[in-house]
Formats: sequence, C-alpha cells, structure tokens
Amino acid sequence: MEKVQGEMEIERWERSEEISDAEKKVIQETWSRVYANCEDVGVSILITRFFVNFPSAKQYFSQFKHMEDPLEMERSLQLRKHARRVMGAINTVVENLNDSEKVSSVLALVGKAHALKHKVEPIYFKKLTGVMLEVIAEEYANDFTPEAHGAWAKMRTLIYTQVTAAYKEVGWAQYPTATL
Repeated sequence: MEKVQGEMEIERWERSEEISDAEKKVIQETWSRVYANCEDVGVSILITRFFVNFPSAKQYFSQFKHMEDPLEMERSLQLRKHARRVMGAINTVVENLNDSEKVSSVLALVGKAHALKHKVEPIYFKKLTGVMLEVIAEEYANDFTPEAHGAWAKMRTLIYTQVTAAYKEVGWAQYPTATL
C-alpha cells in the first residue's frame, strides 16, 4: 500500500475501523499464544523478517546497524531486549483493547518517542506491523483463521494510525504524508 497504489489506499490507512468485541476476543486469544513465546516471536519478527526485508530500518539502531548476519543479530542482547520491549508494548495494547484511552496513550507514547527521540520514519511502523502479521500467520497458522486475520488487520491499522497520529501531533518535520 505504497503511494503508487493510489489515494484510496493511502486514505484507508489513515482511518482505523472499529474493532468489534468478537474481534477483540479473537485478537486476545491469538495473542495469548503468541505472547507465551514473546522473545522468540519478537526476535523472529525483527530479525528474520523485518531487518532482513527492510535493512534500512537498522539505521535507527546504533548497537546493531552494521550487523549483516541474522545469526549475529539473533545473539545480540540489545536486539533481544528491544524485541521484548516491542512485544511488551503490543501486549499492553492487546490487554487494554477495551480501554481506548489506554490504547491511545500507549501508542501515542510510542509514536512520540520514535518521532522525537529516535527520528524513525513512520512508514517503518506500517512495514513492522505487516511483518508482525506475516510472522503470526505463519507461526500460528492453526490459530490464524480468516476471522483472526481480519481482526488482526484492523489491529494493524489501529497501531499504525495511532502511532502516526502522534507524529502529526508533535509536528514531526520529516513526516512523509505522501507515503501513508
């Protein structure tokens, strides 16, 4: 859903659809199995898929931006710690799906930190959430029914729109609205 696919795709990313109570339950049930292996799944998401498919994302990580070997990255304690932090933030969002203020607060903190402190381009959140869904769908294929896929697609959009809203809120100068 890059800008070359047209304005309809861009607009769809800027609005998140309401996640129904049934979808929240599906997300929470799926996530409970994923989060039981949070470090391994987090490492798989970040290293095996995200940094391999989007090596430019490593530029934001001084500790391992020069690592090329996925096995070396897997052994990096800093990277494993970051994977746990990412999974922990997602866990907080999933656990609080019935509290929209808490979800917004958590994702706003993530967005503001990544915009102001880390200077991460917001497009990486779209890429990361896409990778997250791919990994969950592959590693938990039996649990990832079409219903679960639809619910998680809404969750992905919720995360992305809330995080990027924080970028807009802080007036991040590099905010590439054309790529959303």
